[in-house]
Amino acid sequence: MNANLSVVIVNWNVCDLLRRCLASVLESAPGASADVIVVDNASTDGSIEMLRAEFPQATLVANACNRGFPAGINQGLAAAQGRYVLLLNPDTQVLDDALAALTRYLDAHPDAGIVSPQLLYPDGSVQSSRRRFPTLLTLFLESTWLESLAPRSLLRRYYVLDQPDDATLDVDWTTGAAMLVRREVVQQVGGMDEGFFMYSEELDWCRRVKAAGWRVVYHPGARIIHYEGKSSEQAVPARHVNFQRSKVYYARKHHGPRVAMALRLYLLGLYAWQLGLELIKGALGHKRALRWQRARAYWQVLRSGL
Repeated sequence: MNANLSVVIVNWNVCDLLRRCLASVLESAPGASADVIVVDNASTDGSIEMLRAEFPQATLVANACNRGFPAGINQGLAAAQGRYVLLLNPDTQVLDDALAALTRYLDAHPDAGIVSPQLLYPDGSVQSSRRRFPTLLTLFLESTWLESLAPRSLLRRYYVLDQPDDATLDVDWTTGAAMLVRREVVQQVGGMDEGFFMYSEELDWCRRVKAAGWRVVYHPGARIIHYEGKSSEQAVPARHVNFQRSKVYYARKHHGPRVAMALRLYLLGLYAWQLGLELIKGALGHKRALRWQRARAYWQVLRSGL
């Protein structure tokens, strides 16, 4: 066990990616060791058996059902012993000395509560991972059918596209694929809000961390490959539901019930419109299989009521 660093990974049915992730963690970890905790959310693809056979040094927390990402993170945080805790998606691959680079940054900057690496796509290109807090207009337009109508400056600011990719800088929040956090931060602000099942939980958490006086930092001196969305793409309708439901929950928590209700009705209206378009296009014979697949996904969103 490494008293300085713990690594928490929440896994769901990505056995092969998890294997590669763990191998890269153990290769990159300072001193070639780390306190590794894998929380498995009821995988059925042999992940647990692989862990026990190939990575017996890892602590396994095996859930009987899929409790969601924030709940899994909180289980891992409760088991972690390190002074620093790395929250890491299983569909990642740590490059070079990324873990040492992240820990060095927190060592040198005691006012930084969270530091996140630069994320890369498998082809080596930079993956967007740093953000500013969303405005109300961002909440209503980002990741919806109408995003293309958003003012260019709005999304450019939200995605921090006005800053170079290779600059270390303070940000409002980073995506949760890889985040190194101080134990003092967890003790002060608590774990992630389990009212989120998946998506927006890191946005909410970073907002709480910054409100407590800590800095959140993007540090491209550490690089990690992220094979984006490999768990969520196994259940596309659930991904739509979880993403938009989390957005509504975030709005209710930070902007009040009226904004949340308006956002909820707006999103349901958009999905109803999209459902109608897909049904019409499918009836006309245009890419019928794709249209029916999308229509089923949109119908499940509407049935959920968000």
